[in-house]
Amino acid sequence: QVQLAESGGGLVQTGGSLNLSCASSGRPFSDYNMGWFRQVSGQEREFVAAISWEAATTYYADSVKGRFTISRDNTNNMGYLRMNSLKPEDTAVYYCAAKYYRDRDFKGKYDYWGQGTQVTVSS
Repeated sequence: QVQLAESGGGLVQTGGSLNLSCASSGRPFSDYNMGWFRQVSGQEREFVAAISWEAATTYYADSVKGRFTISRDNTNNMGYLRMNSLKPEDTAVYYCAAKYYRDRDFKGKYDYWGQGTQVTVSS
């Protein structure tokens, strides 16, 4: 199985930017579609963005479209989420997730998850 580990979260002011990274190991990352989700304590997990295994297609939640950019580097088994123009409502724990490339329901269930990284946007 593939293991995932997020990093790059932190505290940032409204309007600032952060880069999140997702390091994968155990299997070639090119075998998997990848997504980013976020969760506020007491609320449901929310889809943020997804990218296909070959990076041919990307998907974004309306709330982040135009501000966030998902990307990947299969050579280095890495996934990324660039977050610009951050707002207080972006505050959440962000999770990297993966599913086998044949599963192209990009907003649906993912099989592998990282531990999460906290993003806090101050007002």
